[in-house]
Formats: sequence, structure tokens, C-alpha cells
Amino acid sequence: MSGASRHVEAFLEMLVAERGAARNTLAAYQSDLDDFAGFTAARGIAVHAADADALRGWVRQLAGAGYAARTQARRLSAIRQFHRFLAREGIRPDDPTELLESPRLPASLPKALSEAEMEALIAAAAGLPGRKGAAAAAAVELLYCSGLRASELVSLPAGALRAEEGLVAVRGKGGKERLVPVSARARDLALAARTEAAERAGPKGARWLFPSRASSGHLTRQSLGLLLKEVALAAGIDPDRVSPHVLRHSFASHLLGRGADLRSLQLLLGHADIATTQIYTKVLEGRLKALVEAHHPLAR
Repeated sequence: MSGASRHVEAFLEMLVAERGAARNTLAAYQSDLDDFAGFTAARGIAVHAADADALRGWVRQLAGAGYAARTQARRLSAIRQFHRFLAREGIRPDDPTELLESPRLPASLPKALSEAEMEALIAAAAGLPGRKGAAAAAAVELLYCSGLRASELVSLPAGALRAEEGLVAVRGKGGKERLVPVSARARDLALAARTEAAERAGPKGARWLFPSRASSGHLTRQSLGLLLKEVALAAGIDPDRVSPHVLRHSFASHLLGRGADLRSLQLLLGHADIATTQIYTKVLEGRLKALVEAHHPLAR
């Protein structure tokens, strides 16, 4: 194994040991680092010895290849973390990424459904026949009332919800746990759906709230996404507008629209940094404007 490969492997091992990085996260970091290593190798530079000029050249290459600013920023984030690791471990004396500017990202808003569309989605999910209807109703209501990520929902253990409790313990990004309140209706639907699916899923599925015959024993994110597309069609909504992520955004947007504050929303969504939650501030603009117009003496 080359020195460069050894450093990359050590970095990936750190992500697992210290941050609890998921398999998909590791694969993304590996891909970004492989791309960067190929760029530096073509210029006779070891991946762990690149300077700021080499890094700028790599970013320019990404832009020239047509990658969107958001993709460039994500890839650069992986390289930044790699170099911070190298500096922290004493493999190199400096962190050249400190001199780099991140690509300017375009302002974007979450694509939320309206409250009326969510009501239609909930009704359509309940109207699907048999076990599919039970699973769809539970998934839609849980996603919308809790703001869970798709990966968090499908990997909920069987004991995550109990008939007498209104909270669910969720293991989010980096293995961090948080308590999220759920409605009694969503809880009852999820427990009923599990009863419907458990016998067919077999012993492996007994561990999960959303059991299935998949190799993992639980509903996969892909199956969840397809299920929501089917619900959208039944509700008369464009399936391209409906996904677990959209329901998470709808949860956040509707809470803010009805008076929730950003700090509470941060805790519910499991964001490590309030800056991540601030993307929703656009949702507040109309409500704040109406508040000033209604109550400020000069507005009259």
C-alpha cells in the first residue's frame, strides 16, 4: 500500500470510529478523494502533499467539467476534512485548504408541499389497499409529523415507538441521538403497519419498525421513495415533487409558518449547526412582514 493510500485509509477509518459515518458517506468521501488523488498524481504530487495552488487547480477542473457549485462545494468539503485530519495527525505541518474559498452557492429554498397537498397525500396513503396502504399511511404521517430523514425512518428499531409514549428516539447523522415527538395517530399507524408486515418479513425483520424481506431486514430508502411516488400519483400530485426529503422540508416549513422558532426546529431536525437550519428563514419573511404591518405604529 502506498503512503498516499495509507493516509486516505486512515482518514476513512477515523470517519467511522469518531463520527460513525455511514457506508454511503464513506463511499462519497472515497470517490472524492480518488478523484483528487488522480488529479495530483497526474502532476507528480502525492495526494497528502498538495499545496493551495494544486487545490485551486482541482477546483477549476471541477468547474470546467461542468459540475454545479453545490457539487463543487461538497467535494471540496471532503478534501478540506482530509487535510484537517492530515494536519491534526502531524502528517503535514499545515492545512492548505484554509487558503481556499468555497464556490459561491446559489440561494435555494426547500421544495415544500402545501398543507392542502399534505392532507391529500395523507388521505391517498390511507386509501392504498392492504399492507401497502398500512405502510404508506404510517410512513407519510411519521415523516410529516416528525421531520425524520429517510435513513432515520427506515432504520427505526421495533422498540422505537411504544403505545403509551409520544416520543421516538432517533439515531441521526454521526450516531447522535435525539428525541422527537410524534402524534398519537402516526404512532398508532406505525405500530399497526408493523403488525401487518412483521409475519411476512420473517425473523430478520423482527428488529425493525418497518420490517421487510430486504437483506437488511427493514424497508429500504429506495422502496420508501417508490412508495411515496405511488401515494403521490393516487393523490393527484406530480410524483417528482414528492420524496422523503420533501416531506421533511414540508414539516419544517409548516412549523415555521405556524410560529415555531429556528432553535426548536434545529433540535427537531437534528442539525448540528443552526446555520443549516437558517435555510428556512425565507419561510419566515411573509409572516414577519405581516407582523410588522399589523403591530408597528409607523406601519399605519
